[in-house]
Amino acid sequence: MWSIIILIFLSIVSYLLTDELIPKIKNLFINAGLFGIDLCKVSKEKIPEAIGVVSGCVFLVTIFMFIPIVFGNDLMDRGNFPHNEFAELLAALLSICCMLLLGFADDVLNLKWRYKLLLPTVASLPLLVVYYVNFNSTTFIVPIPLRPFFGNSVNIGFLYYIYMGMLAVFCTNAINILAGINGLEVGQSAIIAMSIIIFDIIELRGDQFKAHSFSLHIMIPYLATTLALLKHNWYPSKVFVGDTFCYVSGMTFAVVAILSHFSKTVLLFFLPQIINFVYSVPQLFHIIPCPRHRLPKYSAETDLLYPSKTVILKKDMNMLHKYILQVLTLFRLVDKQEDDGCIIINNMTLINLFLIKLGPMSEVRLTSSLLVFQILCTCIAFIVRYPMASYFY
Repeated sequence: MWSIIILIFLSIVSYLLTDELIPKIKNLFINAGLFGIDLCKVSKEKIPEAIGVVSGCVFLVTIFMFIPIVFGNDLMDRGNFPHNEFAELLAALLSICCMLLLGFADDVLNLKWRYKLLLPTVASLPLLVVYYVNFNSTTFIVPIPLRPFFGNSVNIGFLYYIYMGMLAVFCTNAINILAGINGLEVGQSAIIAMSIIIFDIIELRGDQFKAHSFSLHIMIPYLATTLALLKHNWYPSKVFVGDTFCYVSGMTFAVVAILSHFSKTVLLFFLPQIINFVYSVPQLFHIIPCPRHRLPKYSAETDLLYPSKTVILKKDMNMLHKYILQVLTLFRLVDKQEDDGCIIINNMTLINLFLIKLGPMSEVRLTSSLLVFQILCTCIAFIVRYPMASYFY
């Protein structure tokens, strides 16, 4: 318990340090050419990008400083030193460091999407190696309704490692594609982090005390630095967080999900991101035309955001296009307009879907609405994880 108290103190310091650093160094990013223009505002002011590297570095330094504290007693008794736990923490930090570096490289070099899928896979390798050495458990419990067919448990072997690698890819990119308006990336990440921390605190009295303690050691300083970044990224945003923050956040969530053995629960906390991903699949795989930016359309006259559109040429349509459009129209998931030569629909993101269902709104209200939805999904996740779990396991 004393180690958690010290960690909370260090996290408060990391919050203050991040809050202090961001205003002081943002001009360095602008001078280096790392800046952008906020497309959802009239102002054409230069806003520094990739500032997520600041919170990411402070987050990592905080955990580095915490290592001798959490392992302090064991350092004096080298014969009983917990090498397995130490290797887990080092592997976690190595994976997060890799994503910090690769995310910053993406912000600077503007890498193609195929690399964005490859990089998290490579960065997750230290996690998978440590998991193999320390646990190598590839068995999962079968839900009660399916046990007559598959038994109580199934060992899926190497497929389990593929699942964990895909989890790292999903977590890093899921936050990245539900983004683009002030405060959304950082806000959703902060809510997911809070959800994991609450889950860890609930489970501390259970059999997996060490696993959830490990998760808290990662998530508490992460939340502190993320909240400091949110202060500067909230509307009207003074900084852009870049892919660096999305990659570090996603890998941090994947780290605790894999090494603390509650990946299914973490996925429950990602419910809005899963909905956004499934909804975006036709555009992500270029079945439906996908522009480079799918941000909402800003109107300077009303100071409101409207759903952005994409155009499907009828001469390029096939049966798959027609079937997808029929399904989307049936469930009222798109705002469709049609003429002789083309069909115009909204870009398929959760952000645009909110604008279709709730109507045009200001940027700050749209962000707030999406974050309220994230909180509601977290409540659903806890209901599924606790009251409803007895029906499945």
